[in-house]
Amino acid sequence: MKPDNDNKLPFKALDTLPLFASDMEIALAIVGKAKAQYWLTAVLPRIERDGFPAEDPLHTGRAVPLVRKFYEGYFGMTAGFAMAKPDGEEKVWQPKRQRRTA
Repeated sequence: MKPDNDNKLPFKALDTLPLFASDMEIALAIVGKAKAQYWLTAVLPRIERDGFPAEDPLHTGRAVPLVRKFYEGYFGMTAGFAMAKPDGEEKVWQPKRQRRTA
């Protein structure tokens, strides 16, 4: 059984957008209906200077996979996590009075 509001969402997630989407569709998917106009007027011009994908004139939209990749880089999700190897015995800090000299 589907919920009553299943198809009544005012925006689409990036996963459900077509390969090329308009700026309004992308704005709705990223920030939702309430903030979409602000995103288009204030945020989009700023992030276009930071490498946000350009609009493809042939397809009259922006490539959604490139938008996703831009945001992954923007939030640092593409940077790997490097685990440091153990460097031996853990040294616990102690006040000078309690330290032993070896």
